[in-house]
Amino acid sequence: MARKGASERVNQVLPIVYLARHGETAWTLSGQHTGLTDLPLTERGERNARRLEERLRGLSFANVFTSPLQRARRTCELAGFGAVAEIDRDLVEWNYGEYEGRRTEEIHRERPDWQIFRDGCPGGESPSQVGARADSAIKRMRAIEGDVLLFSSGHFLRVLAKPAGLVWSRGPADSSC
Repeated sequence: MARKGASERVNQVLPIVYLARHGETAWTLSGQHTGLTDLPLTERGERNARRLEERLRGLSFANVFTSPLQRARRTCELAGFGAVAEIDRDLVEWNYGEYEGRRTEEIHRERPDWQIFRDGCPGGESPSQVGARADSAIKRMRAIEGDVLLFSSGHFLRVLAKPAGLVWSRGPADSSC
C-alpha cells in the first residue's frame, strides 16, 4: 500500500466545521445578489458579528478561514478571530456575473425558471465551478486535526454544506440572501 503524503492525509475523525455567514450589508437589505462586489457591513451587520463572538466564546478551533471579501473578513474580525484567520480564496461568494447586483425577482422576469443551484450565472460561475471550490475547501478541512471555523457568504456556504452533509443553522450574523 502506498503511503499518503501529508497534503493527502485524511483524518478518520472528521473535524466539526462551524460555518459563519457574513453580517448584513446594504445589498442584503435590498435583496441584491452580492458576489464579488466588496461591500462593507452595515451597523447592524457589525453588531451581529460582535454577537457571534459571544456564541463562539469558549470554543477552540485548530484553524479559522475567511473569504477575502471585506464583509466576511470584518465579520471574522468582529467575532474575535481576525488575528488567527487565514484568507482562503476558495471561500469567496459565487461569482454572479451578469446577475451581480440584481434581485431574483428581476432575473425571473427574464428567466422565469432560473435557479442558481441548477443554472449558475451567465458571465459568472456554474454550479460545478462553485462545487469544485467547495470540494477543494472540504479536502483541506478533512486533513485538519481539530475543529474548523469558516467565514463566507450564503450561497457558497450552502454549496459547501450540501455535499458534506453538514447541517445548516442560522446564527446572529446570518440573514437571508
